[in-house]
Amino acid sequence: MGRKFIDPNIKNKSKTVEDKIQLFEYQGIMLPLPTEIEISESGTCNRKCSFCPRSAPQFEDKKEFISNLLHEKLCSELKEFNYKGTIRYSGFVEPLLDKNIFKLINMTRKYLPHSNIEMVTNGDPLNLERLNKLFKNGLNRILISAYDGKIEAQKLEDLCLEANLNAQQYIVRHRYYSKEKDFGITLSNRSGLMEEAEFKIESLKEPLKKPCYIPAYTFFLDYQGDVLMCPHDWGKKLILGNLNQNKLLDIWFSKKSMSIRKMLNNSNRNFSPCSICDVDGTMMGEKNSIYFN
Repeated sequence: MGRKFIDPNIKNKSKTVEDKIQLFEYQGIMLPLPTEIEISESGTCNRKCSFCPRSAPQFEDKKEFISNLLHEKLCSELKEFNYKGTIRYSGFVEPLLDKNIFKLINMTRKYLPHSNIEMVTNGDPLNLERLNKLFKNGLNRILISAYDGKIEAQKLEDLCLEANLNAQQYIVRHRYYSKEKDFGITLSNRSGLMEEAEFKIESLKEPLKKPCYIPAYTFFLDYQGDVLMCPHDWGKKLILGNLNQNKLLDIWFSKKSMSIRKMLNNSNRNFSPCSICDVDGTMMGEKNSIYFN
């Protein structure tokens, strides 16, 4: 595939994934809860980066946002087992376009005082007031992707320093490099959604013959309540359930979810969308996946 850039934050992320395993007794067996809850809390973003499916002509931007009711249902269910993992506002969107984001973070902090709350943002809507407000409401860490250049990246660094954030509370990620340097991101074909994007990445003709641990530690929720198997499934080709109708644990431990994890543990990617996906999937989460063998 020729791609080589690996996000240096992956090493830090892998520690939180594997060090925060919480076991839950399910049908007499101790199994891990998701160590990461990723919330794609809207259908909109203010950018169409060339290496993102949003740059494809047919990609539909939807200015719709997660409801307080659905978000509170998630938090209350996580509270039942004193969830201590990571809640990350990220996904297929720009979280700061949601004017309700501060209340959502505050809700999470009140329900889940021991959780690690993060946000991934392009930094465009960010200013000192909003940055301070995010941390005042309970954010632990902000990951800012600087897409425009070194000068803009430095301005974001300066903003974080002005807010008196320490090195554990923020990271500015340089995403403005050339395509020869993979734009400074760990590229993937987004499970087939990059074929029509500005920077085209082909779908695989044959499935990778290697395991993938992502579904063993990630619970990915979109603003409509759909729970996806993986944050790379931009086409929503494999939905495990909907949190509006089902409980988190029922989705996480469903026969469908358990079967998928077992297949991926055995390097079986012969199903959609995994059959055309080029994601490594083994950079973290192996300790989580062992429980699902």
